[in-house]
Amino acid sequence: MHDENPVNPSDNRRFEDVLQNRLQRRTVLAGGVALAATSFLAASTPAGASVIASNKKGKNKSEEKTGREPKHKGKKQKLIDFEPVDLDSGPVPLISSDYEFSVLAPWGTPLKRRAPEFSYPPTSADAQAKQVGIGHDGMWYFPSTRGRRGNRHGYLCINHEFGRNSHVLGKDLPESLEEVRISQAAHGISIIEISEVEPGSWEVIPGRQSRRITANTPVRFSGPAAKSELLKTKAGNRPLGTVNNCANGYTPWGTYLTCEENFNGYFGASDENWEPTPEQERYGFNATGFDYDWFKFDERFDLSKSEYANEENRFGWVVEIDPYSRRRAVKRTALGRVKHEGVALTIGQGGRAVAYMGDDQRFDYIYKFVSSGNYRKMLRKGKSPLDEGTLYAAKFNDDGTGEWLELSMENPAVAEKFDNQAEVLTYARLAADAVGATPMDRPEWTTVAPNGDVYCTLTNNSRRTPEQVDAANPQGPNNDGHIIRWRDSAQHTGTSFEWDIYLLSSDTAGTDYAYGSPDGLWADPDGRLFIQTDGDQPDGANDQMLVADPASGEVRRMFTGVKDCEVTGITTTPDRRTMFINLQHPGNGDPDATTFPDYVDGAVPRDATIVIRRKDGGIVGS
Repeated sequence: MHDENPVNPSDNRRFEDVLQNRLQRRTVLAGGVALAATSFLAASTPAGASVIASNKKGKNKSEEKTGREPKHKGKKQKLIDFEPVDLDSGPVPLISSDYEFSVLAPWGTPLKRRAPEFSYPPTSADAQAKQVGIGHDGMWYFPSTRGRRGNRHGYLCINHEFGRNSHVLGKDLPESLEEVRISQAAHGISIIEISEVEPGSWEVIPGRQSRRITANTPVRFSGPAAKSELLKTKAGNRPLGTVNNCANGYTPWGTYLTCEENFNGYFGASDENWEPTPEQERYGFNATGFDYDWFKFDERFDLSKSEYANEENRFGWVVEIDPYSRRRAVKRTALGRVKHEGVALTIGQGGRAVAYMGDDQRFDYIYKFVSSGNYRKMLRKGKSPLDEGTLYAAKFNDDGTGEWLELSMENPAVAEKFDNQAEVLTYARLAADAVGATPMDRPEWTTVAPNGDVYCTLTNNSRRTPEQVDAANPQGPNNDGHIIRWRDSAQHTGTSFEWDIYLLSSDTAGTDYAYGSPDGLWADPDGRLFIQTDGDQPDGANDQMLVADPASGEVRRMFTGVKDCEVTGITTTPDRRTMFINLQHPGNGDPDATTFPDYVDGAVPRDATIVIRRKDGGIVGS
């Protein structure tokens, strides 16, 4: 679910103004890939600037469990060599003839032996809390052990972004607290134990670690804002839950990061005289939210209840989860409170943890967090690398350079507006407004390539006007989106960068890989870029997943989803012979559009995970 309304009132220079000037300098290479005349993207990777996936030195036990297989050495091979699939608009998924797929963990799949089987609508909140949630989105695979077994058995952490009442409850609005609880139990995270029973066929195991984290699961806060009054309520209720979990990340110490995006949509106001504060307005809060109507039965989500004031500030964070234990999920406040789409974590100069994040709303910002020290040393001292460090917002300049603007009380522009760092982090959007960050076109997934380049999908911006476009950016409104990339100074830890446009979606029109609305994104250890879509596609086709080789400009379509779904979420086993992706809101819940994945007349469509493998057992994407 997207929040269609821009809420950035700042007069910071719009990105399209910068883009017009910058794109006049670009050179269009083979395959329609837009690159700069500057040479930074072709430069060799600085020493030590490898991503987690290919960082092989000094791994501890957790790193060995979660690390991806390093890129191949020796003779250079063609990165992409599969038969592409055509665009499609039908009710079933399609995949390249060189691949095969199966379905895993649809909404309602029992997590425990005694958990109830799926029924529609769910029989109770308790039943839904023991089943896989709805709205499958970002995810990550964690092997259960090192070695070959870890490629066949592990834990899959799956985000559950949203589920409309009409889909979850079979009605437009809830009519009781129990129905609200069912909806709340469908949100959050699923941690599921899975095992490969035969090549390409996986099943859910009712293991000890399989569990749900929902909108009502106890959580805790850490970092600079953890004890702030802005996170306390007069009611004194303990922090509970996570919602609208969109994209994700993972850490080299073996944990999962889930990101809270459009959290504002779950709140509303029962008092017709309620008015949002400027801070609430900047985050898109209003009296009705997204029509979940939780606030009508659960006062925690009622913005007009003074005893629950600040409850809304408890959402919008990056949340860390340990898939190997049942410890409480932790909301890491040092990474700021925005509508996090996802987080890409890499290790930069001096072993510092660096996180890149997009704030998914029209005219909002791209952020970076850099830990204060070497992440291994911090862990040994009992400190989280995600609790101490510096948060930045990006400013893009016309000449292909950029600046990371510090969001701390050390920055005079910030200190003029805020009283303390907890306030800065809780209202990170306003801090980015104050320093003059560049408003972007819906920043979504970020990923770090093996050569150090960072990519970010900018899905679209329907509010861009015709007066703001030029020949190099001919979309007004921008219905197709684009992908931007940059390279930071000082091996990801510096405050300057060079940037360019990797690919304008409009440039793909008429090609064999035409697409629109890029969203999900992952760079594998060999340098392939997997691009997933969420939105309008050419000729009204279904959303899709493509594989690109940025070095050659080649792009091929591997997979198409079902009617009215989103293709999202991406992870692999460590050997990369198995890939997992998600189909979200197939048919928008309408059986007349598709009955995926059950394909039984009248069956309600269910979000599910797709398991992909090459028929010859090779690296997925090759």
